[in-house]
Amino acid sequence: MLSGFVGFLAKGGPVMIPLGACSVLALAVMIDRAVAWLRLGSLADPDAVLARAAHGEWENAVSAGERSRSPVARVLAAGIRHRNPAARLAMEAAAQDELGRLRRYLPVLDTVVTLSPLLGLMGTVTGMIGAFGIMAQAGLNQPTAITGGVAEALIATAAGLGVAIGALVPYNFFQRRAEAMAETMERYGSRLELLLAEAGLGGRQAS
Repeated sequence: MLSGFVGFLAKGGPVMIPLGACSVLALAVMIDRAVAWLRLGSLADPDAVLARAAHGEWENAVSAGERSRSPVARVLAAGIRHRNPAARLAMEAAAQDELGRLRRYLPVLDTVVTLSPLLGLMGTVTGMIGAFGIMAQAGLNQPTAITGGVAEALIATAAGLGVAIGALVPYNFFQRRAEAMAETMERYGSRLELLLAEAGLGGRQAS
């Protein structure tokens, strides 16, 4: 069955090679991003950091945040460490770094989504060129050769669309997860700024 499937794909022509590379690359990125997201800590970690900060345990809060696997907790730790006087700037810089890690390799998926249909279209064009070339040489006396060229065109198109669709869904999923994480960072950052303001550390030197 596997050999039959491979043989079917081989009928798509040379363009199936880069399409196969795109599918493998997309799969590798999906696995990498899924593992990265599964390793993230829960929101219990940033809650614990804020709780320590609320009690004035600044060093403990920083240590807990920096040890955490949660990007939100690490952003809070950066804000607390630089709480006097640049907490917001520190959190913004840390958030950019964390979001950059969360979005790592997503441009590769975006490229696969864009490139795969174009490769399929190129396979369509080359397949039709081959079919019409055979038709020009032999007329309609070799219908099998002509339909073979058409089949190559259709297989390449279907493969290109399949790879693009298969990469588009995870790309949108991980992109939305990163946007949701950015919103969570902003929400927790605002809570930390309120705590710092109440503690008298909101933008001025501590006494």
